[in-house]
Amino acid sequence: MRNLFGKNLFSLMIVCLLLALSVSALAQGRYRGRRYTKADVDRIIKRVETHSDSFVKAVDRSLDNGRLDGTEAEDRINDQVEDLEKALDELRREFDKRDGWLEVRENVVKVIDEAEDVNAIFHRRRLSRFIESEWVRLRAEINKLAGIYNARLLK
Repeated sequence: MRNLFGKNLFSLMIVCLLLALSVSALAQGRYRGRRYTKADVDRIIKRVETHSDSFVKAVDRSLDNGRLDGTEAEDRINDQVEDLEKALDELRREFDKRDGWLEVRENVVKVIDEAEDVNAIFHRRRLSRFIESEWVRLRAEINKLAGIYNARLLK
């Protein structure tokens, strides 16, 4: 009986150790074998913001000069792009408030949720090649951020 208890205790300790190592790897922010500091993540968020600004301008110009100008479809697309921009602004505010960078994972997930809605636009509609190329660059940066936070990636 004592031997069985010892084996179960040992097994429980091994499971706890493995869980602790998993949490530790997440806390270190490993993505593609690299560790990230708050400064690293800050630079990535800045790149996402920069690409997002370019994307928003490109979408606005393209829609204003295209066949969707003045339609409800244009309004919906602009609203979805604006929601993504708002989520990024909130991520920036929360990131800047924190000492560490892991605490904003919830905000990163919100950015991904909003990006999913924008991504769906490109699966439903054919927009200009320029907008699509801007989206591909922005999506890549969002996916890098998602990878760091161990969140789902955009497809």
